[in-house]
Parts: sequence; structure tokens; C-alpha cells
Amino acid sequence: MRRAKLLQQSGEPQENEPRRRRSKTAENIVELGSTEVPKAKSSIHTMVIIGQIEGHVVLPAQNKTTKYEHVIPQLVAIEENKEIEGLLVILNTVGGDVEAGLALAEMISSLSKPTVSLVLGGGHSIGGPVAVAASYSFIAPTATMTVHPIRMNGLVIGVPQTYEYLDKMQDRVVNFTVNHSHITEQKYRELMFRTGELARDIGTVLVGKDAVDVGLIDQVGGVDDALSKLMSMVKPETKSPAKVRKAHRKSEADVTEPGVSKAKHETSHQALS
Repeated sequence: MRRAKLLQQSGEPQENEPRRRRSKTAENIVELGSTEVPKAKSSIHTMVIIGQIEGHVVLPAQNKTTKYEHVIPQLVAIEENKEIEGLLVILNTVGGDVEAGLALAEMISSLSKPTVSLVLGGGHSIGGPVAVAASYSFIAPTATMTVHPIRMNGLVIGVPQTYEYLDKMQDRVVNFTVNHSHITEQKYRELMFRTGELARDIGTVLVGKDAVDVGLIDQVGGVDDALSKLMSMVKPETKSPAKVRKAHRKSEADVTEPGVSKAKHETSHQALS
């Protein structure tokens, strides 16, 4: 009781105190584990698609999901916002609802602004079409992408119409992926129906460079590469951040070298400008 009174007098937030009365620093510690969140005004908007892409059926609470009804309004706002010049899409998804994933992919591909996608961890199943929907795509060296046929869960009626519906939906995924990447339809279907690589299943796992070699992803890279590419697409006349940092490091190295004359240092700066 005495400790509670002392805490109340000192102004420190208590555990049972309403969250709205806590300081901003306390909120950051509880929610993000940091006393201060870095703020930067940028013309690049970052969108993260993680976990399972949730469609018309609500998934259990313990599943980490990306709800398509949350992402679609964001994409519309990005298109309308004049201050946003480019979109970076970061994916680490196991896939999910086919129609919801295709809806997100169509929205991303139809944006008038430059878009770059980066697959980190995984871009499996319907995450593949979302990744290739961007204007340019990257994949981390250790990231993977699983290409496999679509499936149905729940009650399945064993009639020819059911299989025709599956074929049509499969064609939608194949056609979108082929039209927005460099992979051929024959190669994509061959990877999709390959046997022996996945236990108790059919399909193919592509790791990093493998996805680039088959033409599914454009390039192997990370965050720096993705941002540099996006900046070059937004403002082609400006240097990319990576090149600016490398040039700055090189100029500092030239200054620290013994026996470097002032004239040489000035010449190097002129060459970099």
C-alpha cells in the first residue's frame, strides 16, 4: 500500500493504470521494447505481407495473418497519395487464400507508381504471384519459394464440375505468374507438378538463386538492393543510396592513406561529384 502511494506520488505508471495515461516512452517500451522509435520522412512506403494471407474465412487467433481487407485500402491510399513515389513490398508468407492473394497481386501490379518486392524468409504458394506483381522483384539468398498446385479444404463434392473449377483457378494463378515474370508456362507447370522433391506432396522448393535462374524472380539481393533499385526507378537522375555510401567510404579511405597529396584528394572529390 505504501509502495503504491509512493509510485503514485513519483508519477510512475502502474500496471493497472489505464494505458491512455501512460507516457509515450512507457508505451514504446511495452509495445516495441525501445525508448524511442526512429522517425524519418520518406517518399517510399513499405508494406509488409507476413504469415498467412487471410481470405473470406477468419483464421484462428494464434495464426499470424495478413488480412486482405486491410491491405486493399492501403494500396488505394498509396495510389492517391501524391507524397508517396514508390512502394516496397516485403514478403515472408506461407501463402493462403488464392482469391485474396490474387486480389492483392492485381492491386500491386495495377499501381501507377514504381513497385519493388523483396522475399525474405519465404514467399510460398500464392505468395509467388504477389512477389512477381511488383515492377521488379528481389529474393534474399536464404529465402525460399514453394511452387505447388492449389488445394481445397472443407467439403469437396466429387463431381467433374469441381475439378473444372480447380483447373480454372489454377490457370488464373499460372497466367498471372507467367505474365508478370520471365518464367515460361511450361517451366512453371513442370515445377508445380514435380514429384519426389516434397515429402507426401508435389511441387518444388526454390532457394534464393534458384528462383532467379528459372526466371521467377529478377534478382538476388537484400534491403539495400531493393531500396536502391526503387530509388533509381523513382528518380533515375539521382544516385542510389548504396552508390552514395560506397563513394563516401572510398573518399574517406583516400584521405587516410599515407602520402596522399591534397591535389589528389581534391581530384577524387571532383570525380565523385
